[in-house]
Amino acid sequence: MNTLTRDTTAQLPQVSEPRNPGMALDLDWVRAVQANTSAIERRAATLPGRRSVKKDWQAAWLLKAITCIDLTTLSGDDTADRVRRLCAKARTPVRADLLAALGMDPVTVGAVCVYHDMVSTAVEALDGTGIPVAAVSTGFPAGLSPFNLRVAEIGESVKAGAQEIDIVISRRLVLGGDWQALYDEMRTFRDACGEAHVKAILATGELGTLRNVARASLVCMMAGADFIKTSTGKESVNATLPVSLVMIRAIRDYYQRTGYRVGYKPAGGISKAKDALVYLALMKDELGDRWLQPDLFRFGASSLLGDIERQLEHHVTGAYSAGYRHAMG
Repeated sequence: MNTLTRDTTAQLPQVSEPRNPGMALDLDWVRAVQANTSAIERRAATLPGRRSVKKDWQAAWLLKAITCIDLTTLSGDDTADRVRRLCAKARTPVRADLLAALGMDPVTVGAVCVYHDMVSTAVEALDGTGIPVAAVSTGFPAGLSPFNLRVAEIGESVKAGAQEIDIVISRRLVLGGDWQALYDEMRTFRDACGEAHVKAILATGELGTLRNVARASLVCMMAGADFIKTSTGKESVNATLPVSLVMIRAIRDYYQRTGYRVGYKPAGGISKAKDALVYLALMKDELGDRWLQPDLFRFGASSLLGDIERQLEHHVTGAYSAGYRHAMG
């Protein structure tokens, strides 16, 4: 087979992107936001069939997807050894023989995401790699612990070395339309993160309507979120294409009005390589190539990487292998 040319996976020149500082809460803007659910669902339904890449181009897009994965373990039975194995996979997400057959240089994932107790273990395991550690915080996944404890949890994760903090918002503030309180909460979380970038998890499956999703997205960006994220992965409904379309267009609207780029992270339920291709195509269509870089786009996933590696092996050999050949560690 033909090896990939490096141009097919070449990243854009690295740009020093100014961090979103946030802005004063603009309630007129927030309340003006609407969502045409039927139109959004029709548009989302067309996405899987509108963009199709094959052969070398598909392999290149899948390698791109790997660089945008937040490789995640958020289980009650996580151990230090499990996290170390996950970090080893993050450092070498694709087997060396597959990369050699593709003619590609090594790649790494976008970040490793863990609970607070595992932050120091992950930081140590990733030392020298440049791969950031993300910590879920603020009473993840429900976000119902006392407010002062949620803020303190952020500080402890940052102190332990987390460079990114995935916070959960209080869903009740969205359901009650208390946008000022949501803004104040998000602003406090952002301030507590300091230099660490903050991803605001909206738990969109619990927000009731797409209009609530759009408004909550906008408020969190106004309060200084560096990323907006769909889900904790623990809800009954996680990342979906209609929700993603709404959040991505809120990001576009915010950028057009303020000049600041905010990242997007779909999480939960994205486990197949073909789904990753759809999300990458959606980002390219709606926001452009700049949002295909890991500083502005991430998948919250664990099993996704295994399926991508399996598809890459099929591209190289023409045969599908057993899943155990692509273990997480």
